Amino acid sequence: MPTRILPAVGDTDAVRSVTTLLSQLPDAEPVAPVVDSTQLIDTLARLAAESVDELPEVVIVHERIGPVPALELIREVALRFPAVGVILVTSDASPGLFQAAMDYGARGLVALPLSYEELASRVQAVAQWSTGVRRHLGAGGDVFTGVGGTVVTVSGAKGGAGTTVTAIQLALAAQASGRSTALVDMDLQTGDIASYLDVQFRRSVVDLAAITDISPRVLADAVFRHDTGVALLLAPAEGERGEDVTDRAARQIVSALRSRYEVVVIDCGAQLGGAGAAAVEMADRALLVTTPDVVAVRGAKRAVRMWDRLQIRKAEETTVVVNRHSRGTEIQPPLIQKITGTAVAATVVPANFKELQSVVDAGRIHELESKSSVKQALWGLAGELGLVKAPDGAQKGGRGAGGFRRRKEG
Repeated sequence: MPTRILPAVGDTDAVRSVTTLLSQLPDAEPVAPVVDSTQLIDTLARLAAESVDELPEVVIVHERIGPVPALELIREVALRFPAVGVILVTSDASPGLFQAAMDYGARGLVALPLSYEELASRVQAVAQWSTGVRRHLGAGGDVFTGVGGTVVTVSGAKGGAGTTVTAIQLALAAQASGRSTALVDMDLQTGDIASYLDVQFRRSVVDLAAITDISPRVLADAVFRHDTGVALLLAPAEGERGEDVTDRAARQIVSALRSRYEVVVIDCGAQLGGAGAAAVEMADRALLVTTPDVVAVRGAKRAVRMWDRLQIRKAEETTVVVNRHSRGTEIQPPLIQKITGTAVAATVVPANFKELQSVVDAGRIHELESKSSVKQALWGLAGELGLVKAPDGAQKGGRGAGGFRRRKEG
């Protein structure tokens, strides 16, 4: 059976060199190369959704791939698609880099300039390893495979836009529908999830920042299991400690959570740091919460443009959620969509703070009444995003996630 090889190479000259050599390898079936880290992960996720057998046996990652650094990309591939063998192509063949590549999950390293013999030897060895892993999985092994859980980030166009309330209710809706759910407070300096849910827990996301290999036991020690069943990974009580969570640490934490929960909701707040940027970049869905006023919409437009400039996320890959909506406001969702260039969620959240005030003041927002129009809208949004399991026998146009009818305002 031919060995399927997927090159991930951003440099045009390097693409030509790699594909030429791969086409000469015996029993090799090179796949069309991908040019950046996002395209690689998307391609592997799409193939894995069909079957683990559809995945290529070997992925070749060039050292100049971007925007995610090569080693970080190798770690994410190794965590999410453990049946795929990764080879790093690099001009630095030092023992230090070789050890680092192995620590990050690579199965081999090939030095530049490429030589036919070395590349053929590495590809053959890695392909044999990948075949062995798949045989083990087919025999009933319990190694995690597939695309992993769905990661949704919730960011704010400005402070006070409703980011945390939105993130919490999305997580509660997913958990209530029967999906294992983690809620992460990545608003590292001013995170309020613990206050909204009346939680006191001494561990936080910072406790995972310095750990290079997050095992299930380590992760379990860092999360707090809320009464609702949602697993909470909280922001540090001392805001200055948030600086310890680097973008590299955030990538590792998100990958570990994705591999162990069906839904991961991340509150990124309104301030973009390295950790939040990494989370937004890795997310399957990135939400940007805004209110229908000039200042907030300008903030949303500014955030979208910044994400695009920093190559974090394109405008069309971002979904704006309109909070505190009413029919009487001059700025309506279609105008926001036109201004920001993003998609806008069909479900809008009504302006009805009176429903929230008592549970927010008590730190018991999870006890918000089911008849609340705000809760119905946010749980309907969870259904729109595909975060909830549809009840058996559910009919289109009937009740949405968690038994709440989706509320739409024109």
